[in-house]
Amino acid sequence: MATRIPTRVLMTAGAAALALTVSACGSSGRNTGSGSGDGALVWALTQGSEATFRASATEWNKAHPDSKVDYQFFQNDPYKQKLRTAVGAGNGPVLFENWGGGALGDYVKAGKVADLTPDLDQNPQWKNRIFPSVLKAATIDGKVYGVPVNGVQPVVLYYNKQLLGKVGAQPPKTWDDLLTLVAKLKAKGIAPLSMGGASKWPDLMWLEYLVDRVGGPVTFANIAAGNKGAWSDPAVLKAAQMIKQLVDAGGFAKGFTSVSADAGQAEAQVYTGKAAMILQGSWAYGTMATGSPKFVSDGKLGWSGFPAVTGGKGDATNIVGNPANFFSLSAQADAKGKKNAVSYLKDGVYNDSYVDSLLKNGDVPPVKDLDAKIKKSANADWSTYVYNLTRDAKNFQLSWDQALTPALGDTLLTHLDQLFLGQISPQQFCAQMDQAAAK
Repeated sequence: MATRIPTRVLMTAGAAALALTVSACGSSGRNTGSGSGDGALVWALTQGSEATFRASATEWNKAHPDSKVDYQFFQNDPYKQKLRTAVGAGNGPVLFENWGGGALGDYVKAGKVADLTPDLDQNPQWKNRIFPSVLKAATIDGKVYGVPVNGVQPVVLYYNKQLLGKVGAQPPKTWDDLLTLVAKLKAKGIAPLSMGGASKWPDLMWLEYLVDRVGGPVTFANIAAGNKGAWSDPAVLKAAQMIKQLVDAGGFAKGFTSVSADAGQAEAQVYTGKAAMILQGSWAYGTMATGSPKFVSDGKLGWSGFPAVTGGKGDATNIVGNPANFFSLSAQADAKGKKNAVSYLKDGVYNDSYVDSLLKNGDVPPVKDLDAKIKKSANADWSTYVYNLTRDAKNFQLSWDQALTPALGDTLLTHLDQLFLGQISPQQFCAQMDQAAAK
């Protein structure tokens, strides 16, 4: 499996000038955002699924010469700003790649994105193919404003089988199991958990899972809705206290706050035997397979779901992470442009060749009834696990720093970093987040 680029990395917005664009179909660079011309202009990223998008465009345009899709690709840093400017000026593409959540919500509130709910309802075979938990990330106020276009990226607990074997342990099924395992590993001189704390965003995975396990999805739903005092919910406070408990117990490898998550340093600690476990997104599998192919091929890498919390309200099947990237339809496209775009989304995205291309690239599509295909794919054990985990999840929570507004997401990462460093207490964390959310 190729190393995956985390969706949160793709979301980084820069103030740089527009990157060089490349068209999959020989575009002259003209603006077809209105749906004029012989096709629909699609904006997408050079990272991630570009190969699949290019192959899809070639196949679709050959079969549909009167309703072509015309891709233009952008480097990730300037993309978000470029998209915001173009869509705001009514000069954007017919379809554009995005991450759902708060950023998509801003476009919806501004009336810039078309509601796809009627189209999906009129085509139940299309709608019912997609995992409901993934489609939810592009659903706002009960209406669907985007459809997934690539693979799922849930967060899982990876572990070094040899290191757990040294203490006669299995991966933890409950929070109490985890704390017991931490003590056993430390007694043997083994660092329990690796984490790229210098990057801050890996901290968030612990809070997301713990809040869900303690309070269930409704806890964050209240936060996302901007409800007053939502950050001081008992479930959030309890989760923050549990993080402090884990840090105080020596759960994380020494110096974890200086380890970068973006260069694979944290994963390297697991496959080199310096740490026993890591909580990270599905892209970490590719990072470890690339960094130490033999470690993975020899079956020394294991994976498991996040531990349950005894007495908690959250279902143990709930997961967090990045459900997928999405294609959304411009509300400003004309009738022909919209019709052609919806046709492509329905019949050109996630068709057999599209799915095969994703699987070849190591992506796991959120599409039902792919069991047989996945079993024949490379790294079938891992891909099957990710597929089943996502399919069976009762809730798939989009990463909070993406589900929230960009400003509040940044504030969250800052205060959470302070919590992990012991610079603020759990109570202070909740109070400070309430204050930030009220601004």
